[in-house]
Order: sequence, then C-alpha cells, then structure tokens
Amino acid sequence: MCQSCSMPLKKDPGAGGTEKNGSKSELYCSFCYSDGTFSHPEVDTAKKMQAMVKKVMKGKGVPGFLAGIMTWGIPKLSRWKK
Repeated sequence: MCQSCSMPLKKDPGAGGTEKNGSKSELYCSFCYSDGTFSHPEVDTAKKMQAMVKKVMKGKGVPGFLAGIMTWGIPKLSRWKK
C-alpha cells in the first residue's frame, strides 16, 4: 500500500515510484513519488491528500461516501505520521 495515498501497490500501473538512483520505491506509488521526490508538492498534509484522492475516485465513478471511507486511513500512513 502506498504510504502517501493508500493505493494498493499491486494496482499501480507504474509498479511503484522511483528513487533518485532509479530503483523502485517500496513505500510509494508512481503517482505520488518519482525520482526521489513527491509528485504533488502542494499536497503537503494528509487532509489535502484525502481531498485529492476523493476527487480522483469520484471522477472514476466511485460514490462520494465510498471514496470517503476508502481515504479514511490516509492520516495513519507513514508519510503523514508526525
């Protein structure tokens, strides 16, 4: 599971994000992390990530209440733990 957005890494079409040296990240998906940096620097809090993921899911036809349930755990992921 991506430790930024909670997407199952097995469903990542890019098979995971990449580190600066080109190796695959074991923590983050290709949508969130590339070349050792986060892809959306403006998404700097768990709440912002939840909102972005909900918007993407709704755009793919997922009902709002279900998108909310599926993003509930984002603040508990390692990227967002303080």
